[in-house]
Amino acid sequence: MSAVRPNWQALMSLLATLYSLTALPFSAGMSSASSLTVVAILTAGAFFSMLRLSFALETAVLTLSSFGAAAMLIAGLTEGFGTATAGYFSALIAAWLLGWRLVTVLSGDGSGGGSAIIVPALFGIWVVVLWECIVRGAGVPFVLLPPPSAIGLRITTSTSILAADFRQTVLKAVLFGYVVGSLTGFLVAILADRFRFLANGLLPIGNMVSALPMIGIAPVMVIWFGFDWQSKAAVVIVMTFFPMLVNTLAGLAASSDMERDLMRTYGASHWQVLLKLRLQAAMPFIFNALKINSTLALIGAIVAEFFGTPIVGMGFRISTEVGRMNLDMVWAEIAMAAVVGSLFYGALALLERTVTFWHPSYRR
Repeated sequence: MSAVRPNWQALMSLLATLYSLTALPFSAGMSSASSLTVVAILTAGAFFSMLRLSFALETAVLTLSSFGAAAMLIAGLTEGFGTATAGYFSALIAAWLLGWRLVTVLSGDGSGGGSAIIVPALFGIWVVVLWECIVRGAGVPFVLLPPPSAIGLRITTSTSILAADFRQTVLKAVLFGYVVGSLTGFLVAILADRFRFLANGLLPIGNMVSALPMIGIAPVMVIWFGFDWQSKAAVVIVMTFFPMLVNTLAGLAASSDMERDLMRTYGASHWQVLLKLRLQAAMPFIFNALKINSTLALIGAIVAEFFGTPIVGMGFRISTEVGRMNLDMVWAEIAMAAVVGSLFYGALALLERTVTFWHPSYRR
């Protein structure tokens, strides 16, 4: 058996590395020796990736070569923006291709749970690396798109402001509105399933409300409930109520007629059938609504703060700092919203997996 196992990512990485030699040094902050070191790291990583190595050894080689080269490329941009040459971007592409190969190897290892976490994390890291290198290397104006390093610096120096905005928007408006809207939608769905005239009357209204623009609802809620977090929570309640209502009704209809008839032959009452059969079958639909609402709630609260709020809150900060051209602060708020939304969604996904472990989608 041949000891060589070529792959197109490694071959393309070698070609990009060879092309980078035409423009040395890579940037004003890198000497020719440092640039050649990057070339050597990339060449070694691509070469060893084409050998029949064990899974652990190939993973280690690709990790060290791709991220080692990327770290040196980022460090080479410490002196000024827009100093990168064509060789710099060619080397960056070569490192990214090795990172692609790393993700491919991890995705095909058959380990299941580990790669499900590591692969998205590596993808996210490479998005940040490419963002940093392209913005700083190409000299993209700060007002258009600040690099992640500037956003990270703003986060570390503005923790008190971000914490106050987090408390105002997430802990007050989002959580209260999310819980009340989702719980009310669930309870009304139970009643509408029992009394069909409620479903026939509410579903058309739900379709109409879902079509209403958020920027039309938010000012009305501010007028009704004031400028503090209560008006933002009201917007969140309106946005989360009907997705939960519609999904719960669809889930309650998911159990088959045969299953319901079997419960009746056992003498089960309506509420026993509901609790022991129909709600269990509806759980995937209910969690689907909860996950949809987790993103709608955060978006709704932030947008509602554009139309009137005390001098605190994520939406207030974004609208104010955009006017001041402080784009790093705007992106710091966006990053916090993305992290909060992702953690919220991830927690619901884990809870769903625990509650609906019996669902066929979780079988291997």
